[in-house]
Amino acid sequence: MRYTVNERHERILELVREHGTLRVADLAHHLGISTVTARRDVESLTAGGRLERVRGAVHWPGTPAPQPGVVHALPEVRPGAVAELEAPLIGMVVPQSQHYFGEIIRGAREAAAAVGGRLVLGFSGYQPDQDNLQAARMLEAGVQGLLLTPSWASGEGGPAESGADFGVPAVLVERRGAVGAPVGGLDHVCSDHAGGAGLAVRHLVGLGHRKIALVAGDSPTTVQVKAGYEAALRAFGVRGPAIEPIELYSGAIDNAKIDAAADRLAALVAARKVTAAIVLSDTDAILLLQALRDRAEGIRVPQDLALVAYGDDVAALSDLPLTAIAPPKYEVGVTAVDLLLQRIREAASAAQPKARRHLDLVPELRVRQSCGSIEKG
Repeated sequence: MRYTVNERHERILELVREHGTLRVADLAHHLGISTVTARRDVESLTAGGRLERVRGAVHWPGTPAPQPGVVHALPEVRPGAVAELEAPLIGMVVPQSQHYFGEIIRGAREAAAAVGGRLVLGFSGYQPDQDNLQAARMLEAGVQGLLLTPSWASGEGGPAESGADFGVPAVLVERRGAVGAPVGGLDHVCSDHAGGAGLAVRHLVGLGHRKIALVAGDSPTTVQVKAGYEAALRAFGVRGPAIEPIELYSGAIDNAKIDAAADRLAALVAARKVTAAIVLSDTDAILLLQALRDRAEGIRVPQDLALVAYGDDVAALSDLPLTAIAPPKYEVGVTAVDLLLQRIREAASAAQPKARRHLDLVPELRVRQSCGSIEKG
């Protein structure tokens, strides 16, 4: 069974009335809840005058005070019972709630709700100083575990990154800790962006393209997409990129950068140095498509240039529906919560933690109308 908050409070009162004085940690183990939740319950009951606090324990009002060091103990709940008894409160710190992270949040929220839990959000706005601040606020709210997407420019936390130990289980979401770094030992659940870029290259090579450009702004995703793009070209026998990656912008849309990228891409297509492009992200791919049509060269997609967007948030809504790589955003949120719940159960039951898990979920290629076929050679 799973206790409601009121039922849990009544059970705590019953146990303390029976034994006189009990440790908060023993209450947590016996009831199969986290110590954070037990402490929060005890504070609520003592604030209402129904219990009294003593050092590290809780006492029934009106009964003799315990002798120093003498406190009753309770048997621990069987391992795994927290899954049945506790409705988890999960904290999630992400840069923002729109675009890429909207679906991740939805997956996490629905996975938490499926076990009777609740997800609470904190936003960093891509400000590194807000990462730990928002996590601290989550902890003050009594969360039993944290889902974290730190504001790491490369998407990977190195030796200088702190905050590996929050006192509750934590799982990185769409971020990786560098090998050997303090954060490297944390669980993570990520989209395999390098593999996604490889899917795009494979699709274009299969259509006969060898002169494939990458167009991307500065973001944590770009690092992996670029690595996967270059690795896939090598795997298909292409010595290297046709050109150096065309840089866009970071942050808010920069129409000047879009125009500059369109100018360069149009010139390369006219010179027959590029026949296809992978564009991160969907919005940029649509803006680039519009800008290419406005050029004097009259670049046609897909006849002159095949386009693959990366992200698939709005690619299907372009007037020319764009072929896109779709990271499994919703599944990342669900999987991250499932993994975090496992860690919460282990912590609450004092079970031996299972091996840390670094999970990469593979994106999907969604073929639409923006890719054409050219003759090989």
